Amino acid sequence: MTFISPTKGQMSFEEMMEDILEYIKGLPCSSYKIVVGTDSQVRRETCFVTAVIIHRMGKGARFFYRKSTERKIKSLRQKIFYETTMSLEEGAKITEYLSQSGLEHLNVEIHIDVGRHGETKDLIREVVGMVTGSGFEAKIKPDSFAASSVADKYTK
Repeated sequence: MTFISPTKGQMSFEEMMEDILEYIKGLPCSSYKIVVGTDSQVRRETCFVTAVIIHRMGKGARFFYRKSTERKIKSLRQKIFYETTMSLEEGAKITEYLSQSGLEHLNVEIHIDVGRHGETKDLIREVVGMVTGSGFEAKIKPDSFAASSVADKYTK
């Protein structure tokens, strides 16, 4: 599946990861964090967007996203679990790539589009458990900007 860089256009997963590594090499003494989040919008079909962000702490970031459509998912619970699973799958691929590149120390964070207010509050424990059980740090709203801001923007 193809990723899109707002500045460089379409890229494969490998090209995206190479771009991320080049970004890190550009200022190697900085601290970095990779963030993955997925959001979706239901219309006739469900449009899913997964965002991958390389954050140079205190000095900016770059992001990439990919879109996919699935059949219409009416259940909020099913939609949130599917979003979380998509983020976990991407996070696992990124972690493996980083490990093979000698950058296993880089943190990968998973942002989940759930929060303590609204309909998703009852799902927090389960999806955060999924993420932490998979070895990632989980962030929820208002700290889950990869899902609730970046990915959300491209579902529209």
